[in-house]
Amino acid sequence: MEEIAFTMKLKPGVASEYQRRHDELWPELSAALTDAGIYDYSIYLDRPTGTLFAVQKRLPGHTADALPTQPVMQRWWAYMADLMETNPDSSPRVEPLERVFHLD
Repeated sequence: MEEIAFTMKLKPGVASEYQRRHDELWPELSAALTDAGIYDYSIYLDRPTGTLFAVQKRLPGHTADALPTQPVMQRWWAYMADLMETNPDSSPRVEPLERVFHLD
């Protein structure tokens, strides 16, 4: 099992809409994430700063690195681009985080 964490950033005043869109996550996107070996994915919001903190758990042999090439992922990014800081391809600007402590 692999676990990664990263941050993303919302634009001001869009937290409720971000939540609404995720509450209505497209079934085909959910399936693509699961099929890629992501079996646990949480996103947390620091409201004062608009910073999103995400954690993904991935199965051995996952194909999550190929998700950006999938049309459903590209459509989701385009759908979310008005709410987030993004790269030129509409993917969210992601800052990887380094684990410095873990306790089971």
